[in-house]
Amino acid sequence: MPEGLVTVATVVPPQPKRASVPLLVRLGGAWLLAMLAVALLADVIAPYGYTALDLRNRLSPPVTLGGSWLHPLGTDELGRDVLARLIYSIRTSLLIAFGATIIGAVVGTTLGFLAAHFRGLVEQAVLALVDFSASLPFLILALAVLAFFGNSLVLLVCLLGLHAWERYARIARGLALAAGAQGYAAAVRGLGATPWRIYGRHVLPNIASTLIVSMTLAFPEVILLESGLSFLGLGVQPPETSLGSMVGYGREYLTRAPWILLAPAVTIVLTTLSVSLIGDWLRDRLDPTLR
Repeated sequence: MPEGLVTVATVVPPQPKRASVPLLVRLGGAWLLAMLAVALLADVIAPYGYTALDLRNRLSPPVTLGGSWLHPLGTDELGRDVLARLIYSIRTSLLIAFGATIIGAVVGTTLGFLAAHFRGLVEQAVLALVDFSASLPFLILALAVLAFFGNSLVLLVCLLGLHAWERYARIARGLALAAGAQGYAAAVRGLGATPWRIYGRHVLPNIASTLIVSMTLAFPEVILLESGLSFLGLGVQPPETSLGSMVGYGREYLTRAPWILLAPAVTIVLTTLSVSLIGDWLRDRLDPTLR
């Protein structure tokens, strides 16, 4: 080495490793994507209509139990294809769950922002309503409303949308107050921004991750509530079908034809488990208090 030359070692800081997605979360995501594809393509992939009758093949077992390939998952007491009804039931249940979750998030977040913005009497009224809703058993309220006003898909979605709205209200109010304490909301307000712009363009994007995690945790609860109400006969009404109504109708044939309720029951369990796994993983990744 020539004299006077000094070698300088360049130290490259280690790059942080990306956290790999756990296998169970991947499987849960794949299952949810499959359910969404089934819901969107129900009219295309369903082998029969969900009300089509085949009285000659009543209570036909699935293929795995010696049944015919005409009905791979068997038929029910009226000869209706279980696979076709399962496909349409997935679409109905996911529609109800998505609609109710969005309604609950919008209502709760809006009330939480109103409480954080106006404070005083408005805040006290919202918090009192939150405490009242949290203390009232939702299932009893749902049974009373559906029994009094009758059954309809729109009413069911709106009613389930009121489930857990107080959770979003508490989160939105708390995070909006924290945003005001951090100063950026007050700075934007000082520049003349309207409340709609402050909360819609500045506060909401900063708390969106927490709200999304809450929605993923509330989503399986809505599916289970819809299934329970339909099981009791107060949910989706014939000729429409859902996962809960399939389980409800199949309970009478549990000993003779268990496949009628086995397929929707397994679908409910796997769907709620998948959403719960993804919600827990998102909470661990997005919640700064858990890092």
